[in-house]
Amino acid sequence: MTSSPSPSFLLLSLFTLFSLLFSAYSSEEIENTPLTITLPLTPKFAREPSTDPMVFLQQLASASKSRAHLLKYGKTSPPLKTPLYPMEYGGHTIPYCRMGPMYISLPMHQLYYFSQRRPFFEPQLSTSLTNLSCNNPKCNTGCLRCKANSKNCPQVCTYYLQYGTGAEAGYYLLEDLHFPKKTIRNFIVGCTTIGLSESYTDAMAGFGRSMFSLPVQMKVKKFAYCLNSHYFDNTRNSSRLIFDYRDGDTKGLSYTPFLKNPPDSPDYYYLNVKNLMLGNKILPIPSKYLAPGSNATGGLIIDSGFSYGYMAGPVYKIVTNELKKQMSKYRRSHAAEEEIGLGPCYNFTGRKIEIPDLIYHFAGGATMVVPGKRYFKFDTEPTGLGCFPVDTDDAKNLEFTPGPSIILGNYMQVNQYIEYDLKNNRFGFREQKC
Repeated sequence: MTSSPSPSFLLLSLFTLFSLLFSAYSSEEIENTPLTITLPLTPKFAREPSTDPMVFLQQLASASKSRAHLLKYGKTSPPLKTPLYPMEYGGHTIPYCRMGPMYISLPMHQLYYFSQRRPFFEPQLSTSLTNLSCNNPKCNTGCLRCKANSKNCPQVCTYYLQYGTGAEAGYYLLEDLHFPKKTIRNFIVGCTTIGLSESYTDAMAGFGRSMFSLPVQMKVKKFAYCLNSHYFDNTRNSSRLIFDYRDGDTKGLSYTPFLKNPPDSPDYYYLNVKNLMLGNKILPIPSKYLAPGSNATGGLIIDSGFSYGYMAGPVYKIVTNELKKQMSKYRRSHAAEEEIGLGPCYNFTGRKIEIPDLIYHFAGGATMVVPGKRYFKFDTEPTGLGCFPVDTDDAKNLEFTPGPSIILGNYMQVNQYIEYDLKNNRFGFREQKC
């Protein structure tokens, strides 16, 4: 772009793990490719958090349920580094942008309903921007208002997306995306002209497996992040999002391969989990919940846009029943469970807190150990309340519901270096203070 674009466009390639993926792809050459690009990553609240601890936990539960419903029932329409910030609603952001699974979009029109005023990108100020035509091969929606096979349809490529905390519609643009020492030509970005959202971020960036996501459009071999603890929510303490053009192993990482996605769920990152343990106890979870079926039921995905995570009813029951056994020395807070909609919850007031590790054993021998104090949500003052905040189905008696049976959310990824190796189709991680 030759004009002075808004900050939300310049910093577009920023991370909030999980609501959008691109619907078009650029095959143009990337100029001046550095070895890596690094951006800051910050946590961000989707709405102004309540100062009441119980209401705050309710907000987190509500956000998790919305995201779970979207993932399971909705349809998906030297590295370069950036800061990555933890936010109170349970996600992480890069400046002006939050992460999702699908594509990148920017608010570009005042017909957009937000909980606070946001900056708008003004495409008319750019001399390098063009509309993406509906009959362009990069458009996946086609020409909806023209006759079939029409070669002269004047319509632009449009989109509509519904996600956990809102919805938006608009059209696609081709634009130049500039990084220090790097320019991506004909980068596809969504121009959102109408929408509804409570988000406090300025844009959405997709990082999923689709060929239209930000990492794929940038043609990186892998991308990585290290998420700060949510104790630093809404502060200037940031970690980094890294776009890496180098191949090979990263020192100290354990790797496990990505699974082939079910046809109905092409955009998510499925992992081959062999079993789960709680403390030293192997959980008797049937294999049909651990591996995705051809109809997109079952399996485990990793989603950094999900606050705590999700377990299908039967899996949740197995995990929480064992958790209750191992935590029987603490007093349950049934009132908190009823009010928040999550649980089990315990009152730790005046007690030493000992919560068993949650351990994921993956194919290839990789083992992820999530300490109890990382996957529990605490309200240390004034009640000393702690809850198991993983979401589940309302219909807990169903054997299967659509979508994955387990979602590994970002709270379980905190203080771990997480790498998505796209070239070698694998997932890597190691313990690291972020």
